[in-house]
Amino acid sequence: MPIEQGWLAGARRQPSPNCDERPAGEVSLLLLHSISLPPGQFGGEHIERLFTNRLDPDAHPFFAEIAHLRVSAHLLIRRDGECVQFVPFQRRAWHAGRSRWRDGERERTALNDFSIGIELEGDEVSPYSLAQYRALAEVTAELLAAWPALDESRITSHARVAPLRKSDPGPAFDWAFFRQQLRG
Repeated sequence: MPIEQGWLAGARRQPSPNCDERPAGEVSLLLLHSISLPPGQFGGEHIERLFTNRLDPDAHPFFAEIAHLRVSAHLLIRRDGECVQFVPFQRRAWHAGRSRWRDGERERTALNDFSIGIELEGDEVSPYSLAQYRALAEVTAELLAAWPALDESRITSHARVAPLRKSDPGPAFDWAFFRQQLRG
């Protein structure tokens, strides 16, 4: 799946308005998330609707709480391994929120400025699928090749950069298996 002009070849494009230019053009962090809408349910169009500002607040009680949010990720990897891209990688997606990253000797905020956000369709307790791990490894290999500032040490979770607010992708995400797939 090569990257062409910021878009992953083979990914289904679903452009989100929730993005803008990166202030310095830097890409040096890969941030992994999980999402399911409604919470704990997989499949359907609700995630795509959230990231494109089309989520119906009346479709589920939880949606009334989040339909006003203007958020996005660069990529969603569905349970079957399908990749849906919302934002070209060279642009800034709005996924990290209030968060901090220890980058060598400095602590950085405004992580959206320099990170790529990948959402895995899932929750923190359900095992992720083999298809998701394989797709994530393939995408990550392409990202590492495209941006020299990225390496395996610069791949982290939303939980690590916003520990008081977030817990995704959670204990169900098998980091060792992901890294094995990435190297394999």
